[in-house]
Amino acid sequence: RQTLVQTGGGGGYKLYDFMLQAKCLLYTGELLLCEANTVYKYIQEDGSNRGTYGKLVCTNFKIAFLDEDSASDDNESQFKNKIVGENDITLQCVDQIYGVYDEKKKLLTGQLRKYPEKLIIYCKDLRVFHFCLRYTKEEEVKRIVSGIVHHSQTPKLLKRLFLFSYASAAPNNTDGRNQTVMFDTLEDWRDELERTKGNVKYKAVVTNEGYRVSEKLPLYFVVPICVSEESILKFQGRGIPIWCWSCHNGAALLKMSAFPKEQDDSTSQMQKAFLDGIYKTISKPPYELLKTDDLSSSLPSLQDIQTAYTRFKQLFLIDNSTDFWATDVKWFSLLESTNWLEIIRRFLKKAIEVAECLERQHTNVLLIEESATDLCCVISSLVQVMMDSYSRTKSGFQSLIQKEWVTGGHGFLDRCNHLHKTDKEEAPVFLLLLNCVWQLVQQYPPAFEFTETYLTVLSDSLYVPIFSTFFFNSQHQKDTNTTGESLKIQSGPFKFLTVWDWSVQFEPKAQALLSNPLYAEKPKPDKSQRKTTRFKHQRQLSLPLTQTKSSPKRGFFREETDHLIKNLLGKRIGKFINSSDEPHNSFREFYDSWHSKPVDYHGLLLPCIDGPEIKVWAQRYLRWIPEAQLHGGGTIATAAKILDLMEEVQSLQVKMDEEHSQAISRDVQAVPMLRNSARLSSLFPFALHQRQSIKPALPTSTWKDLEDEDDLVKRDDEFVDLTGDML
Repeated sequence: RQTLVQTGGGGGYKLYDFMLQAKCLLYTGELLLCEANTVYKYIQEDGSNRGTYGKLVCTNFKIAFLDEDSASDDNESQFKNKIVGENDITLQCVDQIYGVYDEKKKLLTGQLRKYPEKLIIYCKDLRVFHFCLRYTKEEEVKRIVSGIVHHSQTPKLLKRLFLFSYASAAPNNTDGRNQTVMFDTLEDWRDELERTKGNVKYKAVVTNEGYRVSEKLPLYFVVPICVSEESILKFQGRGIPIWCWSCHNGAALLKMSAFPKEQDDSTSQMQKAFLDGIYKTISKPPYELLKTDDLSSSLPSLQDIQTAYTRFKQLFLIDNSTDFWATDVKWFSLLESTNWLEIIRRFLKKAIEVAECLERQHTNVLLIEESATDLCCVISSLVQVMMDSYSRTKSGFQSLIQKEWVTGGHGFLDRCNHLHKTDKEEAPVFLLLLNCVWQLVQQYPPAFEFTETYLTVLSDSLYVPIFSTFFFNSQHQKDTNTTGESLKIQSGPFKFLTVWDWSVQFEPKAQALLSNPLYAEKPKPDKSQRKTTRFKHQRQLSLPLTQTKSSPKRGFFREETDHLIKNLLGKRIGKFINSSDEPHNSFREFYDSWHSKPVDYHGLLLPCIDGPEIKVWAQRYLRWIPEAQLHGGGTIATAAKILDLMEEVQSLQVKMDEEHSQAISRDVQAVPMLRNSARLSSLFPFALHQRQSIKPALPTSTWKDLEDEDDLVKRDDEFVDLTGDML
């Protein structure tokens, strides 16, 4: 039946369908497609096959497991997502599905001739679900397995996404822009030019209104004042320097969509002459000197990025505790072989090089890429996060993503493979940016208004088809698919939600965890103040200094095995410590000079990129693994103390106001209450009261197989117990 339910935060009402028997809450436009009873969900902790019975359902939005605890409300689960529950998997979040036949795993795709006795679902947010179907009726097994495989793995049309079903049926979607600049109007671009003082040399143009220049370009964008409308129209926007951002000294960051490499001679000559004219125009006063950088040749390709991440994520898709500990002793070599951390390092290094040109050399930088919508987006965003303190605020960072990624034409639909049409276009480019930004956040926490938890839930939002932010390839594609004429229930345009309205996903107390309580809001004007304390990085998730690959250590070894690590890594460290693959002298001078000075949290920020400084984003990648959690420790211990102190300060402020009879209404931000923090996991808020995992004893023969040195393993006992500190 249908009923109106009052929503938290906004004070409005939404239409929900309640399935009373199944205890499943369906969103507006959500349809139940198939279900199966008596499904057993395993708890992957120690291979003991413990779990719970319930119902497995598949809708046009998600896969959900419903048990007796589905409707229970844990008072301490303040970070519960209001859209996607603990046992919910959106169809776009499903990565791969395996069936188990006689204890053998088989990838499930297309039509099935035989149905499995167990179902394993691997998710893009790195959750792993195991379902036993032995006690389920045969007909229900066929329906649920076929339904899940079909609706999550087979190609689909864009308008078949739940995004459109929800937008067409929801009667009163709220406009959750908040302070985020959407960059969908000419005024937004002009305001950005004025904010960065770039309006003297650059102009916002309306040449692409009606998409008469290119469907890949936004309706409005910024170019140098000297560039004519005729030039923009000549090659459909290719070869035109498009403005990204202006530095305080007048130097600007630009990007350009390159011409196709395979052209006939006459066309190539024409395009070359056109480019020469453009370069000459923007290289003379009042413009600074121009440096071009072809990112396609200086950075890893999209295929390299996809290959590295595919290998990397496999390290965290753990089936059970036994598999986890079996691979733990090979963690360094496995992680290093993925090349993912090296790719992060290379992108950060490139961003530093661009920042040097802008900041020290006062040179304009023109980033060139075939479409200027992938690698250009990463580098331009990183440069602005490093150089513009506004981009380190929550609203500023969201506006940056809107400008460089959403309006800028990054192909989220293809890169995230939301429609499952082809794997060739898939690449985690946006996730790469978040990984790079996380490195900065964990190195310089006071410089950012948002937390790593904010970045983690932002990465999760990539797969929630209620928000339009990450589900289109371009502004043109969104505009041409917003009419609801084909749907009888709505004749007007769709009104999509934006992901920046966090109240849709989280209650106010949960949203407080997205904001950094230690954010340094204002720079201190007193130059005589003492030097800022440099943060010491946690080395447990990284290898010692290496040439190119800095591999994090999972960190599950006790002090008695520390000498083993040193012996294993000694030769590798000596080999790479004096490597000749060092940055150029000018780059190294700029890099070292900056790091020798106190940090200005509202000025230029340069990430530490040498070997052990590049780490694994533990919260995102280890949050679902019980073995990787330290109960009552890690960052939660610090966070609990800070939040308790904030609560006390707010309480004292209220008392002071009352004593002084100040009738001033204060907008006090909600502070999450972390009671019994000793019971919480180090990966809070995603792992609340996780089970203690059983750490198996590992035969020393396994260690001997890994190293030929006789003195590596000389112990009187038969086993090595790996139950030490983990993070």
